[in-house]
Amino acid sequence: MTQSTGSDTRIQNEMLHLLSVSGTLAGLCITVVALINTLGKSTRAATVVDDMFAICALLFLVCIYLIFSALRVRRQRIAKMLVKSVDILFMVAMTLMTGAAFVMVYMVF
Repeated sequence: MTQSTGSDTRIQNEMLHLLSVSGTLAGLCITVVALINTLGKSTRAATVVDDMFAICALLFLVCIYLIFSALRVRRQRIAKMLVKSVDILFMVAMTLMTGAAFVMVYMVF
């Protein structure tokens, strides 16, 4: 992404922050999956929660790849498309993660 305007710099800073947060949340999701498997919960709800957190981790990983691409691409149009994709994907992953947490709290533990 070019840094010709203040808006580009702001977007670049936001992407760098989302990069850090996405990595942290992907690790958190993997930790929850490992925790559920370690506790030996073999109920159907635990399996669903396990799958939901695994999907969240995958979505956050895809966010990381898209953020790296958005930060490195030179074409402004492609960069804006990638930034929009990251925003949408990050919100979907966060929503799914929150839903999985509610299922885990009320049905598994």
